[in-house]
Amino acid sequence: MALSRLDSLYMAVVADHSKSPHHYGVLEGVETLQLNNPTCGDVISLSVKIENDRIEDIAFAGHGCTISTASSSMMTDAVIGKTTAEALELAETFSQMVQGEKNDEQEKLGEAELLAGVAKFPQRIKCSTLPWNALKKAIERQEQAE
Repeated sequence: MALSRLDSLYMAVVADHSKSPHHYGVLEGVETLQLNNPTCGDVISLSVKIENDRIEDIAFAGHGCTISTASSSMMTDAVIGKTTAEALELAETFSQMVQGEKNDEQEKLGEAELLAGVAKFPQRIKCSTLPWNALKKAIERQEQAE
């Protein structure tokens, strides 16, 4: 019974983030990075405002499957206000988690930890990691520009 409740919670939270994504849009005055998953057609445009090595604001736009959109929404919630180093650590933790590796830092992902079940569906891993990979590239670009 407990597993059934957990599955229901997972489905409800993922559906909510997909239908009403947090931080959806484009930030003005900030470079936007676009990534796509050619396997399924997911596309994300990510804008990240970084000031004093901290993510001050973040937004995403694009189109994708339920998992990709929910992961994008959860990722923005998890990293806003974090330093770039903390955000990169969260991205690595998320990547390990969806590949089935247990990590003691998973609880720091917030609701994104609910996507751990993606590990059971290898074809969905790229969908879930797309926004996190975009975040890594956006931070890398920012650091190279400085």
